[in-house]
Amino acid sequence: MGTKSEFKVKGEELLKKIKELIHEGNVRRIIIKNEEGKSILEIPLTLGVIGAVIAPVLAAVGAIGALATSYSIEVERTDQPDE
Repeated sequence: MGTKSEFKVKGEELLKKIKELIHEGNVRRIIIKNEEGKSILEIPLTLGVIGAVIAPVLAAVGAIGALATSYSIEVERTDQPDE
């Protein structure tokens, strides 16, 4: 079972926060929502995804961050960090 949390960030902080969350290791899924609360990008973070596949996702997150002034990030965490 996991826990959920939500963060509010400004557009220019979006990419930095996503990178921080990925490096924490216990994040299972990240959902980026616009100002209206609609999901615009969902990033499943399984062990197999965190390799070279994540680079294009981070590029997309950077582009999304430039489009609006604020976002919310919903984070689904596992109880244990990935090993």
